[in-house]
Amino acid sequence: MSRPPPDAAAIAEALARFPELAGGAVSPLTGGLINATFAVQAPAGAFVLQRLHPIFAPQIHDNIAAVTEHLRRRGEVSPRLLATASGERWADLGERGIWRAMTRIAGVSFEAVTSPAQARSAGALVGRFHATLADLEHPFAVRRTLHDTPAHLRTLAEAVAQHREHRLFAEVEPLARAVFAAVETLPPLAPAPLRVGHGDLKFNNLLFDGTGPEGQAHCLIDLDSVAPMPLHHELGDAWRSWCNPAGEERGSPSFDAEIFAAALAGWLEALTFPLAPVERRNLVHGVEWIALELTARFAADALNERYFGWDPQRFPAAGEHHLHRAKGQWALHQATLASRELRAELLLR
Repeated sequence: MSRPPPDAAAIAEALARFPELAGGAVSPLTGGLINATFAVQAPAGAFVLQRLHPIFAPQIHDNIAAVTEHLRRRGEVSPRLLATASGERWADLGERGIWRAMTRIAGVSFEAVTSPAQARSAGALVGRFHATLADLEHPFAVRRTLHDTPAHLRTLAEAVAQHREHRLFAEVEPLARAVFAAVETLPPLAPAPLRVGHGDLKFNNLLFDGTGPEGQAHCLIDLDSVAPMPLHHELGDAWRSWCNPAGEERGSPSFDAEIFAAALAGWLEALTFPLAPVERRNLVHGVEWIALELTARFAADALNERYFGWDPQRFPAAGEHHLHRAKGQWALHQATLASRELRAELLLR
């Protein structure tokens, strides 16, 4: 499902649909795995222009608008969707894709957490996000189900069955077997309350107001997956990303207990609603499940080579990059298991 980058004509047509982008200078923005993203500096201000991946229904922008408007009304920093000349929240360019534009929030992002203080600030931002949206009334008619572990496991099984002649099969197949065996050993996650969440809290989706240790997290970006969801999915993904000091792409994965404790403390202090006992129990194991789920997703795409973006400067083909990611998430999953006792002590006390 990966797509070639949009050409200059498509970018120009998209620019023309949004009046606030008139006269804007365009430059590519990197870091995302899914959408094609560009910075636009226009007389009206700084903006972000994106071509959406086909996995997203354009109606997700109704969700994004409801969430960002609610946040801004409560004094939180959040981007604003731009309207097209005809008043719509996105521009449909036919074969050239669905495009959107929004204000660009000033700030810096990081691929990995640099200190417990930074993790605490990040946790506090996410806690304010959850607390502020606790009373949001919005139907969320279109939702993207990102953490459907059984579906991702089926995709992996199908990929292994269908690609036995793939150049990477000999490496992917034993990893897939290890994933399926691990599924049988993890405690199941019980049904839990749904909270309006971000849905993709990898660390570079948080913006900070400074580059140094004193910088404070002040805005969440990449809001395509906002929806009601269980907190063990939301924070399991956050801790999977935040507590791995090596980051998601380089180095040897590990799980930093000090980062976890700081992030959890910041989040709990910012919440304004009590957690149900089942939520606390599920949160102990959420990060273990999410790391395993990501292993399955990357391993499947190492064979399918059709979903995630990849870096041709570092790898000869998409499959090699995805296999690298899958191995990293598998190592991280194993590291999370070693920290279970500590996480349980902090969450269940």
